[in-house]
Amino acid sequence: MVGPSRPQFVLFGSSITQFSFSNGGWGAILADVYARKADIFLRGYLSWNSRRAVQVLDQVFPKDAAVQPSLVIVYFGGNDSMGPHASGLGPHVPLPEYVDNMRKIATHIQSLSDKTRLIFLTCPPVNETKVRESSSKFLSELVRTNELCKAYAQACVKLCQEMGVKVVDLFSAFQKRDDWMNVCLTDGIHLSAEGSKVVVEEIMKVLKEAEWKPSLFWKSLPTEFAEDSPYDLVAADGSKTLNGSDWIIHRDIMWD
Repeated sequence: MVGPSRPQFVLFGSSITQFSFSNGGWGAILADVYARKADIFLRGYLSWNSRRAVQVLDQVFPKDAAVQPSLVIVYFGGNDSMGPHASGLGPHVPLPEYVDNMRKIATHIQSLSDKTRLIFLTCPPVNETKVRESSSKFLSELVRTNELCKAYAQACVKLCQEMGVKVVDLFSAFQKRDDWMNVCLTDGIHLSAEGSKVVVEEIMKVLKEAEWKPSLFWKSLPTEFAEDSPYDLVAADGSKTLNGSDWIIHRDIMWD
């Protein structure tokens, strides 16, 4: 690990997590927002469900690690909520087992340290028409419906309320936009850059409002190597240098 040490944020989930650093994804946005403040670790696994996640908890989050994450953001549910395949194969996980698996994930992560914070993301809605249009000759039919997504999202929210875990209800957040089906998703399932902005906006609300000590909201974290230096850019009048450590002029969104 390179130094100096920073808080570690881990993104743990399925393809919506794995793809989060591509094409303006939410993981890439977080990495930019937390530049010089926290390190973002990606642990995303295409097509995974909560059942597989539980199987690797001790490997991804070993309890004896020298440094434990300050924040873990977990996304599972989209693949779990797929309709079951007649063969018994595939990612579908029955709703009661999904809830039990998410409880196990939360319990494990909460046990890592007193300072490890946790946010769950529910599955977002899907564009059912586009999902059908995006079918592949290499895959059996993908049974993705908003009825199923809603049931799993609501179950995740209910579990988080019971356990005192922070949760972002993406199923509801996306549908606050009238145009969500056309602008927030690429293939009807995965997130566009616009959809990722919704995810980050909701995560920022949680981080800003959470009464965690220390706060993990980006403005509350110190900036690494932020001291003034004669090697900074020189001011227009030539009399001094300007410290740009916290400049965010490159961002389209300020994420306040």
